[in-house]
Amino acid sequence: MILFPAIDLKEGRCVRLVQGDMAQAIVFSDDPAAQAATFEEQGFAWLHVVDLDGAFAGAPMNAAAVDEILGRVGIPVQLGGGIREMRTVEGWLAKGVTRIIIGTAAVRDPAFVREAARRFPGRIAVGIDAKDGRVAVEGWAKTSTVTAEELGRRFEDAGVAAIVYTDIARDGVLKGLNIPMTLALAGAVRIPVIASGGLASIEDVHRILEPDCAGLAGAITGRALYDGRIDPKEALAAIARVRASREAAAP
Repeated sequence: MILFPAIDLKEGRCVRLVQGDMAQAIVFSDDPAAQAATFEEQGFAWLHVVDLDGAFAGAPMNAAAVDEILGRVGIPVQLGGGIREMRTVEGWLAKGVTRIIIGTAAVRDPAFVREAARRFPGRIAVGIDAKDGRVAVEGWAKTSTVTAEELGRRFEDAGVAAIVYTDIARDGVLKGLNIPMTLALAGAVRIPVIASGGLASIEDVHRILEPDCAGLAGAITGRALYDGRIDPKEALAAIARVRASREAAAP
């Protein structure tokens, strides 16, 4: 279980949205690179970065901010938002991004995802953002007719490293993860699933450490960290204890 702190970029600043609404952006930092460095200092093993403007535009829009983050931290970074061409994938990987998250293009151009996963094994993830059970695209501005499970199954044999699953209704509103939907997706595919959207408290962290969630690869937290609702030290210690316990119990 990896806990990913989220850095969502809008106009070069670190923000959090409410249910994906760009009009409801709350600015938490004018220096995303400094925020990334803080997360690294707190002990997080990965960063989850999203170019929100890029997700709407269909191309990178916060490249300078991402470059600064990559130059500031040594921990792995997974990046999504506006990545719909192979040259964009190649460019970000060359700059030091560890894993690329492809969202809209996974619905519109699955062959692109397959080719990217073939060329860059272990470095391509699919972002599945669901609204009322249907996958949303273009920065969540539009909803497709495809369900999360249907989309996940399309990439079972593609070599995708992970699925980042977000329940849009929960995102940014601090109501807790949608555990039933997340586990349903994780049970429907063999691809590791990372939960996102709504993680709000240390109780939510303990919930994803319960045995029924053992198959999840990780969870993403954003606003709860910025608001101080989750203490990084406490959350990471809880995860470490469970990991040690499971390793000790393994044959």
